[in-house]
Amino acid sequence: MRPITPRRGLSIAVLAAAAVLAGCASENAAAEAEAARVAAEIAARTPPPIALNQSVADAAAVYVAFTRDMAAVEGGFTDPDQIQAILRRGSAYDPGQISRGLVAYGSIIALQSPEFVAGVRGLAGDAATRERLVGDIVADPAFASTLPGAQAAAGLVMATLAADINALSRAANAVENDAYAIQARYDPRRSWGVAEVSDREGRLEAAKARSAQTMLPSAEEASRLFAAAHSGGGALPVSGEARKPPYPPAVQNALALAALAALGYAGENARANTDALQFDRVSHGCLTMSKLNLFQCLAASRPNYEDMFCLGRHVVRDLATCSRGVAMPAPIVTVSDVTPADPAPPPAVTPIIITPEAPPVVTRPPTPTPPRPAPSITERLNTGPDRAPAQ
Repeated sequence: MRPITPRRGLSIAVLAAAAVLAGCASENAAAEAEAARVAAEIAARTPPPIALNQSVADAAAVYVAFTRDMAAVEGGFTDPDQIQAILRRGSAYDPGQISRGLVAYGSIIALQSPEFVAGVRGLAGDAATRERLVGDIVADPAFASTLPGAQAAAGLVMATLAADINALSRAANAVENDAYAIQARYDPRRSWGVAEVSDREGRLEAAKARSAQTMLPSAEEASRLFAAAHSGGGALPVSGEARKPPYPPAVQNALALAALAALGYAGENARANTDALQFDRVSHGCLTMSKLNLFQCLAASRPNYEDMFCLGRHVVRDLATCSRGVAMPAPIVTVSDVTPADPAPPPAVTPIIITPEAPPVVTRPPTPTPPRPAPSITERLNTGPDRAPAQ
């Protein structure tokens, strides 16, 4: 008869090992479940990454490229072909694209403020809070102006746009002044400056056709702005002091668009909201009227120097004026307190002195002067808000 003690001992050991393994598996499962719970809580409290769709970067790239190109225009034209080449570039813009691009560029500038990005993301403690913030911003874009860091972001936006607007104004001054200078007898360019524009009707129709074309963004510029928008701040060399509200509507929309991006709610699936926030009625209307004025100016222009004036006034200067009107705050006029004056003393009584009546003065009737002829086309073109034809 064989002993059975070793086999029985082995069975007990196997059972014990199995029990230990089962306990370890149970503990591992519990640990994994706890880790998953903690990770879920952290994820719920952490906003999604910054998200801004590509169309916003493309719109901003169109605005930046066009405004910088026009701001680089200088006077001192050397021949009519140079004028026409710049006119072709300057007339080839769509008012709606430039208007949308201004707001889009402002939103990317706002995202360069770490204070604003961190302030907005810091409010999003959970998914419900984020969705409530997004709803408030979409319902009223001005709400974004009250978020933490908004004053720092607004300062960056307004300072950056102001620098571009001032550069456009300087370029407009240079071109318009050159249009006046070339008319002088001593200017060596006068011979071709006063000559009639060649193919006047053809260049007007070409300008209208170019205006109807869609402007394509530079791939390099769009990529640079897209990366800057997702950087969390500081990727673009912009600076500016914090600005307190109220802000112009275009700046409010730029802040709202940036806030949605900081919350992760301006990605490719949010085009409806981002497209709506890029619309600015005032700048769109201003640029549309500017384009009509450009066509009228070109239709009336005959000598080459008048085309120079059309370029400076209704492309470069109007671009600066329309941008300034929607991106810069209106001037504030202050009136000091009224201090009541001391009562005036009674008037002094002065004696009345009677003098002999002087003989009547005989005057000759004025010599009639011939009427001045009506202003020429040149005088009308060269008459601006602060200039009037000589009388």
